[in-house]
Amino acid sequence: MGFGFGPPITPPVIKQLLIANAIVFFAQLVTGGGDIGRSMLTDLGAVQPFAVWRQGMLWQPFTYMFLHASLLHIGFNMFALWMFGPQLALVWGPQRFLRYYLVCGVGAGLLIATVPWLLVLLGWTSAVALTLPTLGASAAVYGVILAYSLTWPDRTIMLIFPPVAFRAIWLIPVLLFMEYAFGPGNVSHLGHLGGVLVGWLYLRSDGSGTRLLPSLEQIRWRWRRFRMRRRLRAVQREDNVWRSSGNDRRWH
Repeated sequence: MGFGFGPPITPPVIKQLLIANAIVFFAQLVTGGGDIGRSMLTDLGAVQPFAVWRQGMLWQPFTYMFLHASLLHIGFNMFALWMFGPQLALVWGPQRFLRYYLVCGVGAGLLIATVPWLLVLLGWTSAVALTLPTLGASAAVYGVILAYSLTWPDRTIMLIFPPVAFRAIWLIPVLLFMEYAFGPGNVSHLGHLGGVLVGWLYLRSDGSGTRLLPSLEQIRWRWRRFRMRRRLRAVQREDNVWRSSGNDRRWH
């Protein structure tokens, strides 16, 4: 087995997405006078739950995925897209890949615009969450990584930092763990999880990777089985304690 860095071929659909994101990022810099936070594109295009559902800015769940907050932000997202997207695009074809990419991004954008409303109504968070903007291609990229890991689950992936090797099927759990453990506080966990969830539903619906994607019934069955095994282990521990205490002696 050999090792390689990056894809051998970058299909046109990947190049076009990279160029589109780069052009929009440059436009953010220009319209913001070098400060992305002051860019009109950022204000209009980033997802804000209040703006989407109360001000009618229904385009935001689409536009946010082409906006980025910094050079490091766009660099990481485009690097991940370039690493994992090309082989998937070559196998699927450009139309299917682009459709999947957009569905993951827009689906996660709708969740970002909707879930905070539910949390506010339930009293689990403050109304400030409705005005927080979210931007970046991470949700769509996470969907691509999910599809890659399910298409080639046994491929070996080596992280740059830390230099750890593991099977591709563990990519999403590892990335989510690193994000929660070491990521900055302004990371949109809802967006990333939303991209994975929408990608999972999409792949389930079109029959892709069903061998590795459990259905809801299978998940419930596995959860019940897990709880039964926990109860069984608890009974076994109690039985072992009882026996070790000498209480199982029989009198004649």
